[in-house]
Amino acid sequence: MAARDIRHVLSHQNFLWLWVGSLGSSFAMNMQIIARGWLVYEITESPMDLAWVTMSFMLPTVLFSLYGGVLADRLPKKKIIIWAQALNCAATAVMTVIILEGRVTFWDFIGFGFFNGMILALSMPARQAFVPELIPDHLLFAAMGLNTTGWNLARIVGPALAGLLIAVLAGGDNTSAFGVGMVYVMIAALYGLSALTMLLITQNGRVKQDTQQNAWHDVREGLNYVAKHPPVLGLIVLSIIPFLFGMPLNTLLPAFNEQVMGGGPDNLGFLVSAMGLGAIVGSLMMATMGGLLSKGLWLIGSCLVWGALTAAFGLSEAHGLIFVLIAAIGWVSSWNMSLNRGMLQMQVDNQMRGRIMSIDMMSHGLMPIGVFPISLVAEYYGVGNALVVSGLALVVLTVLSVILIPSVRTTDRAVV
Repeated sequence: MAARDIRHVLSHQNFLWLWVGSLGSSFAMNMQIIARGWLVYEITESPMDLAWVTMSFMLPTVLFSLYGGVLADRLPKKKIIIWAQALNCAATAVMTVIILEGRVTFWDFIGFGFFNGMILALSMPARQAFVPELIPDHLLFAAMGLNTTGWNLARIVGPALAGLLIAVLAGGDNTSAFGVGMVYVMIAALYGLSALTMLLITQNGRVKQDTQQNAWHDVREGLNYVAKHPPVLGLIVLSIIPFLFGMPLNTLLPAFNEQVMGGGPDNLGFLVSAMGLGAIVGSLMMATMGGLLSKGLWLIGSCLVWGALTAAFGLSEAHGLIFVLIAAIGWVSSWNMSLNRGMLQMQVDNQMRGRIMSIDMMSHGLMPIGVFPISLVAEYYGVGNALVVSGLALVVLTVLSVILIPSVRTTDRAVV
C-alpha cells in the first residue's frame, strides 16, 4: 500500500518537479551546515560562536516567517520559490569568492546566515503550502513522507560529500579555506538548479482572492485561527519543544566531533550522514501513517524517546555506540517532525495553509532560546554534559506540556 501511494504521488508531474527542486536545495543547505560549521569552529574554537551563527540563521525565521505566510497566500507560490532559490544562488556565489580569496571572517558567516534565514523564512511557507495543491488529499501523508525523505537523503549524502571534499582538498591543513570554498561552489550550483527545476511546474499556486486588507490583517487572522483551534495550537507546541531542546545537538555536533571523538571534517560528515540515514527510515514511515490511530499519543511518545536518546548520546564515548545513537536520533526526530507536519496540514483549512505553516515555522525560530543555554553549558562543562541537559529538558518539558496545556491533549481532534 505504501509503495503504491508513493508511486501515485510521483506520477503527479508538478509534485515531482517540486520534490526534485526541494532535493537540490536540501543538498545545498546540508552541505552548507558542514562547511560553515567546520570553518567557523576552526576560526573561533568556540561552541558559543557556533550558537551565534545558528542564531543568525534562525532569527529571521522569527522576524519574517509570518510575512512569508502572507506572501504564500497572496502571491503565486511558484514565483516565490524561484526568486528565493535564485537569490540564494547569487548570495552563495558572493560568499564563495570571499572564502576562496582567504578574506572570510566570523562576521561574514553571521551576515550570510541572516540573509539565508530571511530568504528561507519568506519562501518556505509557500513551498510547504504548495504541496497539497499539487496532489489529492488522500495522498498527502505519502507526499509529506517523500518530502521529508528527500531532505533526509540530503542529510546522508550532502554532509559526507562536503566533509570528504574538505578533508581531501585541504590536504591535511585543517585551517585551509580552499576545501570549504569549493564546497560553496557546489552549493551555489545546487541552488541554481533548484530555481531552474521550478520552471517546469505548470501550476502557479492558488492565491487569496480577497487582498483588500493589509498584510497585518492577514497575519492577525492566522494567529486568531490558531488561538481558536486547539488541535492546531497543540501541534505547534509539540513542534516548538523539540526544536528548543532536540535541535541543539545539530549545532554542537562539530564541537562534539572534535572534543569527544577527536574527529576531522570527514568524521563530522559521517556523523551527520548517520543521523540522516536513520531519518530516512523515519520519514519513509510517513507513507504508512495515514491509518495510524492515536497519532497524538505517538507524537508525544516520540518526543520523550527523542529526549532520552539525546541524553544517552551525550553520555557516550565509544565510537560505535555514538554512531548507533545518532542514527536512532535521526530516526525518531524525523518520524516525529513528519508526523507533526502531516497532522498539521490535515487540520488546516486550504485558505489558511500558508499563514499557519508560517506560524509553525516562526516557532522554530525560537530554537536559539534552547541553543544558547545549552551552548553555555558546553562552553564551561563540556559538550557531552550539555547534550545530557538538553535531552532531559526535552523530556521534562514534554511531560509538563501534556499536564499543563490542554490543547496538547487535543491534537487528534478534527478542526471544525
